[in-house]
Amino acid sequence: MPTLRLALSQVNPTVGDLAGNAELVRAWSHKAADAGAQLVAFPEMMLTGYPVEDLVFRRSFVAASKAALERLAADLAADGLGDLPVAVGYLDADGPPQVSGDAQPGRGARNAVALLHRGGIVATYFKHHLPNYGVFDEDRYFVPGDTLTVVRVGGVDVALTICEDLWQAGGPFAVARQAGVGLVVNINGSPYELNKDDIRLPLVRRRAAEAGATIAYVNMTGGQDELVFEGDSMIVAADGTLLTRAPQFVEHLLVHDVELPEAGERGADTAELADGMRLVRREVSAIPPAPPGPAAAGGVLEPVADEAEVWHALVLGLRDYVNKNRFPSVVLGLSGGIDSAVAAALAVDALGPQRVVGVSLPSQHSSEHSRADAEDLGKRTGLDYRVEPIQPMVDTFLANMSLSGVTVENLQARVRGVILMALSNQEGHLVLTTGNKSELAVGYSTLYGDSVGGFNPVKDVWKTLIWRLAKWRNADAASRGETPPIPESSIGKPPSAELSPGQLDSDTLPEYEVLDPILIGYVDGDLGRDGLVKAGHDPALVDRVLRLVDLAEYKRRQSAPGTKISMKAFGRDRRLPITNRWREHG
Repeated sequence: MPTLRLALSQVNPTVGDLAGNAELVRAWSHKAADAGAQLVAFPEMMLTGYPVEDLVFRRSFVAASKAALERLAADLAADGLGDLPVAVGYLDADGPPQVSGDAQPGRGARNAVALLHRGGIVATYFKHHLPNYGVFDEDRYFVPGDTLTVVRVGGVDVALTICEDLWQAGGPFAVARQAGVGLVVNINGSPYELNKDDIRLPLVRRRAAEAGATIAYVNMTGGQDELVFEGDSMIVAADGTLLTRAPQFVEHLLVHDVELPEAGERGADTAELADGMRLVRREVSAIPPAPPGPAAAGGVLEPVADEAEVWHALVLGLRDYVNKNRFPSVVLGLSGGIDSAVAAALAVDALGPQRVVGVSLPSQHSSEHSRADAEDLGKRTGLDYRVEPIQPMVDTFLANMSLSGVTVENLQARVRGVILMALSNQEGHLVLTTGNKSELAVGYSTLYGDSVGGFNPVKDVWKTLIWRLAKWRNADAASRGETPPIPESSIGKPPSAELSPGQLDSDTLPEYEVLDPILIGYVDGDLGRDGLVKAGHDPALVDRVLRLVDLAEYKRRQSAPGTKISMKAFGRDRRLPITNRWREHG
């Protein structure tokens, strides 16, 4: 049986940076060649970044993607890498955008992969299954392909597929079995969700059984707006054996020698097969020789615990949002509470303490322990800690306006927002807001106050998970002999907005251990009232919580973006009308 040394390049592209992404391909192809690779694969839409959203509709952008692909092929050959087959995702089109007046049936923008070799484009494949759920809108942007491309590489028939093709039965993987391929390369831009890595391996095994072939699965890493990609690239044999698996949330070159069945007599260049798909065959004339020495083994890295996984996802999502948008630093309010403490620790891990400004904004209702906890966090993390008392500004408002009750509470939050935005304008920081998903769900925030900011690193984190993350991060620091970043008193104290004397979250909300399961069922699981009551929740409490969630939609529509870690994040995932009279009645 032939052996191919495969290199899966788990890298971090940036949307719209065609030149920078092409340089990534060249640099990592060099690394692959130095490792003796005979075939290297890069993620979905590697050249353009993913997802490109409505950039698809710009013909100039499509043309630039195609031109960049041709330049990349020539540059790889000029770099001395011409014999190395390189699979690269890019944006293609064989017709006008589907939204244009001159659109043509069955033609348009394509989510594509090309195999580059000896300065040219040997083969292309257009994604067949287009996801249109959750964060995906690919039916809006792309036209599905109807042809499976099989390329003979080093005596092995290799099929090219893209992301969603793996997630659905039938189509390319069924055709791959009919074509008798030995290897299916699947390039991905698969966003992270908690526990998705537990689903991915069984899924790859099912597709390997369906195709009767080894699968090389390569996924990108990095953050793009609200999405974060964890990598988790792998190679799975036809019998379901996991041969090698890459780490999560880092760039990584996974190199592994794989024994594959030798291709049989080559059939016709084109053929009609089942599932409404055609087959196109191509061949790579020569590849680098098998390298001497021992076989390459990429190893199998086991996924980490849930809290560690989420923490790494949030750190990567925040880091890339700040760096890719070229913010020099971030600023956030430090209340002494758990949410701002976790957000600050994430920011320090993502950017380093020298790029994080934490501001204590005490009012007359701020307790001494909260002020002390905020200062303690500043010392533990080493961030730029500042104190800006708000009471004189609040008093000025109250001296000129007759305000009372919750209006005064909201005024304090808005004064804090004004100060943070002023620091942003004056010094160039990105303002981080720190409301967790539970608070966003029930509207427990002040518009233009504590909700102010350009990014929210904990937007998709339920309150109960916030506590778990804090405990994990402190334990992780202690295990490495470092100072735990989050004060224990911030973790242990009852949560409070401290906007009025003796105020606690539990004055107006159920305990979060009771509240979160209802919210998770309603928001993430789309359960209605009856389903939640059947699950064992108190009917009166369900009615109260659902009313709070429904009434807060207008607030969430104005909230900052934040890293998605759950199956249904507010924003891209969960899209409900603001004006909406439907209610889950008791």
